[in-house]
Amino acid sequence: MNRRNFLKKSAGAGAAGLMIQSGLLSNPSKNETLQVALIGSGRMGNGNMDQALALGVKSHNVRVVALCDVDSKRVEYTKGRVNQFYKEQGEQAVSIATYEDYRDLLKSDKIDAVIVATPDNWHGLQGVDAARAGKHIYMQKPLTYGISEGQALIDAVRKNGVILQTGSQQRSSVYFRQVVNIVRNNWLGALKEIQVEVPTDKGTMEDIPMEVPANLNYDLWLGPCPEAPYTEGRVHPHEMVDGKYWGRPGWLQVERYCRGMITGWGTHMYDIAQWAMGTDKDSGPIEYTSTGIFPKRGLWDVHTAYYGEAFYENGVKMISRNGEPGVRFIMENGWAYCARGKFDCSDRQLLRRQPKGNEVSVYYSEDHMADFFEAIRENRDPACPVEVGHRSNTICVLHHLSMKLGGRKIHWDPKRELPINDNDVEAMLDIPMRKPWRIS
Repeated sequence: MNRRNFLKKSAGAGAAGLMIQSGLLSNPSKNETLQVALIGSGRMGNGNMDQALALGVKSHNVRVVALCDVDSKRVEYTKGRVNQFYKEQGEQAVSIATYEDYRDLLKSDKIDAVIVATPDNWHGLQGVDAARAGKHIYMQKPLTYGISEGQALIDAVRKNGVILQTGSQQRSSVYFRQVVNIVRNNWLGALKEIQVEVPTDKGTMEDIPMEVPANLNYDLWLGPCPEAPYTEGRVHPHEMVDGKYWGRPGWLQVERYCRGMITGWGTHMYDIAQWAMGTDKDSGPIEYTSTGIFPKRGLWDVHTAYYGEAFYENGVKMISRNGEPGVRFIMENGWAYCARGKFDCSDRQLLRRQPKGNEVSVYYSEDHMADFFEAIRENRDPACPVEVGHRSNTICVLHHLSMKLGGRKIHWDPKRELPINDNDVEAMLDIPMRKPWRIS
């Protein structure tokens, strides 16, 4: 996809903002069972599926009806887990459809929504195809691999009137929500600086060609990516660990499939920074400079340590570096910090303060998956809709491009979503795909 042509084609597609197009959705009642399918049955997919299963029997009338994976062992393993779950609820006969190719799954009119938990490089293609098939989407983060793909996904979601929830589950946590309220309401004065920390990738992996396992459709696993010899370190572990196929997959450290921790964790933390800035739906920083270390680690080639700086139009500086995952906000009269399972503040009374009157009270959700299902039934946007997931990911991608260009300063127009006078960066916004795969 040519980025400029796409932006011309889709001009105005985002003008509707975050409103769902009326008349495109059936808006199911609570008495109607939402039929859900899982695309990608690895560790994150199984985790998301477990959430859906539990909500389905507790409160949300949701049922998992289909599974898809290019690895037949994994899909059969996951099918067994689903069968066991429903049998424990007293069911005698359980019917779960299985697919190797997600495109076949999307043809089924028995499926209302999909959970997409595949490698990052697949998100754009599968998300666009799912939206065009009329399926609601819970998309694992990062929303897409590239910026152009994100724009295409926004276009497909809005034109087809489906609900998309980005898997930025921190938005459904009190620890992050409360700190965002502190910042948005200037309870400690104007925001001056944001400090983002993410973990560091590590380890090495030998690139030794191996025989493709009979249970894996390796060509379909590669999909839009260039052909490459099979080796387990490129894909995912094929042996069970502690009775589960949930080992950390190697593709998380291979750059063509994942950009590394800058997106793996960065998308979570930048999402919170954007939320606190109030720029999460339609804007972001205007300047980026990042440096990263790309040591020789065999097959694994994503960055390890990195340092980045970005500036918003209002002068707020955002610093990015390796460390313990979290976000710290520095304000005129103090600071506030949030991370998973904890928060802190220079004025601890603010951790319990609730917005009043005309003060900002950000979106409230206690369960990210439940919020997705509720948004489907109410025909509204969820906690982290497609535009928000895209803007958070854009920050990750631009930091990564600056790293790849040796620390080049990137001047960015967040309204047009184009670099300013930088042909090298613009050329890197579009991700080439192996034929016949394409987003059009």
